Amino acid sequence: MKVLAHGVGSRTDLPIPIGFALYGAGAAILISFAVLLLFWRTPRLGGAASGRPLPQTVQRVVDAEGLRSGLQAITLAGAVLVLAVAVAGPEDTRRNLAPWVLYVTFWVGLVPASLLLGPIWRIANPLRLLYRALRGLLPPPPGAGRLPALGLWPAAVSLVAFLWLELVHPNRSAPAIVATFLIGYAAVHLALAAWFGEGWFAAGDGFEVYSTVLARLSPWGRRDDGRLVVRDPLANALATPATRGLAAVVVVLLGSTAFDGLSRTVFWQTGPGRGNDIASGTAGLAVMIALVAGLYVLGTRVSGRLAGQPPEVQPRRYAATVVPIALGYTVAHYFSLLVLDGQTTWILASNPFGLAGVDLFGTYRNVVDLTAVSSELIALVQVGAVIAGHVVGVTLAHERALLSARRARASDQLPLVLVMVAFTIGGLGLLFGF
Repeated sequence: MKVLAHGVGSRTDLPIPIGFALYGAGAAILISFAVLLLFWRTPRLGGAASGRPLPQTVQRVVDAEGLRSGLQAITLAGAVLVLAVAVAGPEDTRRNLAPWVLYVTFWVGLVPASLLLGPIWRIANPLRLLYRALRGLLPPPPGAGRLPALGLWPAAVSLVAFLWLELVHPNRSAPAIVATFLIGYAAVHLALAAWFGEGWFAAGDGFEVYSTVLARLSPWGRRDDGRLVVRDPLANALATPATRGLAAVVVVLLGSTAFDGLSRTVFWQTGPGRGNDIASGTAGLAVMIALVAGLYVLGTRVSGRLAGQPPEVQPRRYAATVVPIALGYTVAHYFSLLVLDGQTTWILASNPFGLAGVDLFGTYRNVVDLTAVSSELIALVQVGAVIAGHVVGVTLAHERALLSARRARASDQLPLVLVMVAFTIGGLGLLFGF
């Protein structure tokens, strides 16, 4: 039995023909682009200096070391509990809390948490607490000076490792595999932090970087002087620093969701992925990431060349404009997983070790309510999320072009827009098994 499969709808769930959805989505992007060219001719979004400052009291509370240490201690205790359940809990994956927490509550739940609260995992990351506890026993980090040159590339590698486990490994939901991953992930990142310093987590911890990138679409931001502000989420996204490796992180997120969609098609299940083997899954994941990367780099470089900008820096410059697209795909692929399969976490949390007679919250005998959302609503959320993500992405790309050249010619931006249209149609086609 395949457990923890992503609960996306099939194309039969869509209340309109899939062809209309695909063509309509592509048309929506092109129409948005045309409207932007006609009516959005000067930069309108604020930059890193924009935003309404929050009261100093709020800032002191948010930045208080005690609050951060307390949150990190709570998440560390939760991680230890999940690890203990993975090791000593029920052998039946369906009754073991650990895989449900890792793949559903944490991984998928990190999306709404980051959108609502900002870069929450940077604040609550328990590995930071462990590192500070060990720091007094360690020599000064010898590689701290080399960390800026790496940018966010280590985080991209970290995300690929987790996504490979989540999407490719045939036994990913086995409690022993979950325990091995948790221990291995902590050991690797603590060892690298010992070499590079605590700054490693902001550059190399895939979960922390993922949360930080998504938080760029939240209303919470910081000015360059460190002041906490409330600002337009679009302005927040546009203020994202063009850090080396940011494009790689976004491409990994897009490519992995594309592979997730591919793995559910009849073509994959009756062909390359029929045996559910690691080799074909690894190759498929790599090919989809490479395909997305190639299209993205081609679109940004050609657009940059037409605009008279250095083409080699364009992928990094426009990476933040693709974050809404990655978010749209993430919502489309994981919405039903969180709403439906996410119920299992709260059911099993009532008796995490599966002990006879234990029912802490009175939910252990509950069953998942599959009627919580209809298949039609799931399909509409999926289509809406993908289209909305691309429309916002086109808007941000247009604003970025205005800021770069102070003019907006259709010919300059069209290559990148066409790539976004291809992502839209391809993503929806894979999502609904077209």
